[in-house]
Amino acid sequence: MPLPISIKDLLEHKIVENSRIDYKAGWNPEPILHTICAFANDIDNTGGGYIVIGVEENSGMPVLPVKGLDKN
Repeated sequence: MPLPISIKDLLEHKIVENSRIDYKAGWNPEPILHTICAFANDIDNTGGGYIVIGVEENSGMPVLPVKGLDKN
């Protein structure tokens, strides 16, 4: 099943507000689990969010080009 929002739109903030997107440069489970918990709490009733793994961020904005994940 395809994502309801394309990765390109997430990287360019075309549809989703920045506060609902979190970029993670690598696969480190602890910070990712913290983000999942924060989105699940949804205190502001925004409907959760998106975690994009394999993308570095700088001040909440993705650093392009995307580097992806190390295959090791």
